Amino acid sequence: MAKRALITGITGMVGSHLAEYLVAHTDWDVYGLCRWRSPLDNIESLIPRINRKDRVFLLYGDLRDGLSIRDAVIQAQPDYVFHLAAQSFPRTSFDAPLDTLDTNVQGTTRVLDALRQHRKDAIVHVCSSSEVFGRVPRDKLPIAEECTFHPASPYAISKVGTDLIGRFYAEAYGMTVMVTRMFTHTGPRRGDVFAESTFAKQIAMIEAGMIQPVVKVGNLDSLRTVADVRDAVRAYFMLVTERPVAGAYYNIGGTHTCTVREILDKLISLSPMSSKIRIEVDPDRLRPIDADLQVPDTRKFTAHTGWRPEITFEQTIRDLLDYWRGRVKSGGNQFLTR
Repeated sequence: MAKRALITGITGMVGSHLAEYLVAHTDWDVYGLCRWRSPLDNIESLIPRINRKDRVFLLYGDLRDGLSIRDAVIQAQPDYVFHLAAQSFPRTSFDAPLDTLDTNVQGTTRVLDALRQHRKDAIVHVCSSSEVFGRVPRDKLPIAEECTFHPASPYAISKVGTDLIGRFYAEAYGMTVMVTRMFTHTGPRRGDVFAESTFAKQIAMIEAGMIQPVVKVGNLDSLRTVADVRDAVRAYFMLVTERPVAGAYYNIGGTHTCTVREILDKLISLSPMSSKIRIEVDPDRLRPIDADLQVPDTRKFTAHTGWRPEITFEQTIRDLLDYWRGRVKSGGNQFLTR
């Protein structure tokens, strides 16, 4: 009998890529939790399978609704769980802190408690975030797992809770729960509320003549280590299949470290409009405080699993821009310049 995986947040960037990876590289059945109103664009390639009930199944639920989470676990009876669903936008969390805390902290508790009651032997991945480390001094770089948490947004605070709850369920209830702090990861399907993706979208809109040749930006001086989302989902698969350790927690990230400004410069250099594009700081894009040094020490994870990034920074950025070119071309005037 085929193994079963449950992906919360299957319609997101990471969830959709993970579902595609599992379909391509395993014989598992994939159950995806999503809200009834979630856009299905990211899982377009899987919809024929969903309609045929061929290895991919959607379960409708919400992290804020404990009964829907319980029912999803009972239906899926998963061997593996990838808990990716979250309110995942740091900037948005300043405007909606309570929604962020409920979705991420209590939502994770609902998922883990439903598993404790109905599928305690599942191998569970809880997705935390590098944002938990927040304001890290330079002498602490690269950031190791034991670095002190200093969250710099309500989102980051919620992910501290997510992180600790995952580890608590492993220790208190004997569940095989593991936690990851993935550093910056991007590529096709990245949400336009994230810096490099909104840059790519604006450039695509400029090329299409939809907006003036001005890219609006926030803080360009933050330091980031960038990974590709397709490498990230391969890491998550290896996490649950390569000698999983209950209660383990890992930093995961790429190998290309640069400033946000350098990411923007790379995107602009790929555009035929590069000589005409100007950059303008938009105060609305600035966070009250920022986690501005995000460079991971990933040796613990790589030593345990053997995982290494395979996709280059240049390919990731090119694919991100091409993704937005395709979206803009097919979507006409539906896009805001956020």
